[in-house]
Amino acid sequence: MHSLIACGEAAFAIALADSLFLSISPDAARSRVLLFLAMSLAPFAIVAPFIGPVIDRIPGGRRITVLVVAFLRCTTVVFMISRLNSNSLFALAFASLVLARTYSISKTAIVPTLVKNDDALVSANSKLGLLSGVVGFAAAVPAGLLQLFDSRATLVMSAVMFGLAGFASLQLPRHVASAPNEPQKKEIEELRGLQVRRVAFSMMLLRGMIGFLFFHVAFWLRDERAGTAWFGLALGLSSLAIMLGNLIAPFLRRQMSERAMMLFAFLVIGLIGIYAGVVGGITAGIILISVTNGMGSIGRLAFESVVQREAPDANRARAFVRFETMNQLAWVGLGLIAVILNLPGAIGFAVVGVVCLTGSIYFFVKRSV
Repeated sequence: MHSLIACGEAAFAIALADSLFLSISPDAARSRVLLFLAMSLAPFAIVAPFIGPVIDRIPGGRRITVLVVAFLRCTTVVFMISRLNSNSLFALAFASLVLARTYSISKTAIVPTLVKNDDALVSANSKLGLLSGVVGFAAAVPAGLLQLFDSRATLVMSAVMFGLAGFASLQLPRHVASAPNEPQKKEIEELRGLQVRRVAFSMMLLRGMIGFLFFHVAFWLRDERAGTAWFGLALGLSSLAIMLGNLIAPFLRRQMSERAMMLFAFLVIGLIGIYAGVVGGITAGIILISVTNGMGSIGRLAFESVVQREAPDANRARAFVRFETMNQLAWVGLGLIAVILNLPGAIGFAVVGVVCLTGSIYFFVKRSV
């Protein structure tokens, strides 16, 4: 099921990116994306406080939610096929974004109910990330080829994948654990601990950089020849990098602490960002966005490990929903900055490098609280 969702997401991202800003004039594209990102802030504020607790407390709610969301996403994408040049595209994209966040929350809540113990949870998350990377990379190739002919064909591919995912969700177990009505005092204290707060903020910064690069590279490539193909390649290689990041993260965790893993991720992105800023060019930009996504997956697993260890009494489904909302807000917020500033390619890469190097120094070298 998750692999079908990942495939549908990859095709949807390529089709939507081309419809929003790769195939129209720069001024119109910028206005569209600004409107889209401004609208997209609402789902992150709505889904976690309201939808999350509801699906957590209804018996079988997460399974039902995944089923309904998959079919609704299929329906939404089908409606988008005939409305690519209409203002209603924004409403449909908004609805699809809400549904995507709802699925993410449901998946996060389901995983702990499908593993035997906490040690298996890290491995399960790693495998899901690895699967997403493999499928996303594989799906980007046919989706990119379809996009060269017609955006509607790419959306058809996305709709079919979401529909198949809906049927596949019927195989999920009916029973899932429900969360307590209110967070306990010990849970709140643990989630506010120094280690958890530090790694959570670092994860937000990583996700923010990923969002910044996504829109920076997309607008930059639109001015290059075969921009859609280059953007499709960037998405495909980013998925491959996510796969590799999830593959090596468990090995890194056996060799070093989560703090060292985060430091490693920030340093790699920072150095590659500075290099890309100096060299410039399409190749450097695609390498940077791929590396950033790969290091982001390593940072995510380090973050999850810290929460599991430092907050053993927390309800993880509820905790990860809260953190995921904060991370997505960072993705959208820094994405907005990339759209508004419209920096030259190399300057944007250098900004990523400087921010990540500065973040590594401040969050991981500074010892004082």
